[in-house]
Amino acid sequence: MALMRITSPHAHGPLRTQRVMQHVLLATVPGIIVLTHFFGFGTIVNILWASCVALACEALALALRRRPLGFYLKDCSALVTAFLLGIALPPYAPWWLIAIGIASAILFAKHLYGGMGYNPFNPAMAGYVVLLISFPLQMTAWAPPRGAGEVPGLVEALQACFTPAAYDGVTMATPLDVMRQNTSLLVEDLWVQSPQFGRWAGLGWEWVNLAFLAGGAYLLYKRVFTWHAPVAMLASLALLSALFYDGGSSASGGSPLFHLLSGATMFGAFFIVTDPVTSAVSLRGRLVYGAMIGALVYIIRVRGNYPDAVAFAVLIMNFAAPFIDHYTQPRTYGHEHGGKDG
Repeated sequence: MALMRITSPHAHGPLRTQRVMQHVLLATVPGIIVLTHFFGFGTIVNILWASCVALACEALALALRRRPLGFYLKDCSALVTAFLLGIALPPYAPWWLIAIGIASAILFAKHLYGGMGYNPFNPAMAGYVVLLISFPLQMTAWAPPRGAGEVPGLVEALQACFTPAAYDGVTMATPLDVMRQNTSLLVEDLWVQSPQFGRWAGLGWEWVNLAFLAGGAYLLYKRVFTWHAPVAMLASLALLSALFYDGGSSASGGSPLFHLLSGATMFGAFFIVTDPVTSAVSLRGRLVYGAMIGALVYIIRVRGNYPDAVAFAVLIMNFAAPFIDHYTQPRTYGHEHGGKDG
């Protein structure tokens, strides 16, 4: 008797993984272009150096684990980690900072748990948090955006990365830093007096977020992930910032539009929260997972010590993803809720 043909999910092997990773890499291009326009070539240098280190660390880990190098290197997962961390790091970061972050992401956050598909935490965000806690001065050294200062060129970017002692760059606080530390000025006055602010959010940052939103829309179109987690995160962040927005006093945490278009909001929503390995699996679970990340981002931004809280929120919810999955399992076909026969 012939077996029934069913429509259950089937594994597609490394070719499927490679295609997904290539789509993700392509989707980062608009954001990288806008980052380069407003902050100079530092992000591109970050990504190129991070990619070299990531491939070397991946090859080392595979060799130590006695896995075939070609089979695993061609899935592009190491390059995705390099791109995501390179984008998240401040432009003009020194080479050793990037190397430590990538090594932490690839060797410890990924291969220490068994490699691709077994890591409980997002590797790029784990590497980012290691750097943020260990080297806070270097991790907050953002260059002024175009319009608030001179944008360094390619030579300065290479010098800052590989001969940081010889590079004397100008840095300024990010808009989220300025908003978090403000205790005396109305938001309207803060907007006028601080060169970091643009029309809706931070100068340049609003366009960076819109570019990553465009990249996320491309990934949704390609069905790389579903809409549930990113939309839930953005809706939760917008809802909380609207509920607690007081109109712009000195104690204001910022308007919904400010939070949606500042920092790593769109980058996190569409490129970090949607990681299929470390997020919730069920559709209801993804809604809960994304909404909780959005809530944590707002709480940490307004009340915590780290203004851009995406990495911490994601890692905290990586812990909770199995718990969420346990309580949001879909009903088994042919059974009632609770597992009773239908």
